[in-house]
Amino acid sequence: IHESQSLLFEKQIFNHKSFTAFLAPKVRSALSLPDSFGADQMWQLNTHVEAGFTRVEADEVSYPMHVILRYEIESALINGSLEAEDIPDAWDEKMQAYLGLSTAGNYKDGCMQDMHWTDGSFGYFPTYTLGALNAAQLFATHRDQNTGLDEQLAAGDVSAVKAWLQQNIWSKASFSQSQQLLQEATGEGTHAKYFLDHIQARYLDERY
Repeated sequence: IHESQSLLFEKQIFNHKSFTAFLAPKVRSALSLPDSFGADQMWQLNTHVEAGFTRVEADEVSYPMHVILRYEIESALINGSLEAEDIPDAWDEKMQAYLGLSTAGNYKDGCMQDMHWTDGSFGYFPTYTLGALNAAQLFATHRDQNTGLDEQLAAGDVSAVKAWLQQNIWSKASFSQSQQLLQEATGEGTHAKYFLDHIQARYLDERY
């Protein structure tokens, strides 16, 4: 749930097409960019998709594949079907299968790029993508209940989103389990359809 809140603002709101129209002039002024830099250029940057080696620099379309790769490897380690010495080869194989890239002999951009396993954080990677799924689901629910959302975001006004989150998420803190929290806020537990609809709308239909 924590991850869903950061990703809701980072991906759902700040990369929203309407919010981009509000943000682009401020970015242009702050960075002394040419007058030609506007909302269209910023939108293109925000929606650029390209497979890459590094998880933390991945776009939101390819990011889940980085998580799935790590989940499968750490599951195999825990279940005893993979030894630590075999991780580089397994990593390279999955990178080629999922993202079309090879990390053979490249530990820096491969299996050594994260600190999670070295500090014992096994099973943590899925929370990143679960957070993205929950963010899309929460935002979709709010969008259905707030018919003026596009106009609000175009004006840089996120007060309605914050008020909705305060009522449905923030005020409840950790009193509820995650799925109960999602059920109460959206009417159902975590479901990937909202994230898939979001990817379809933003990257294929170019709606928001």
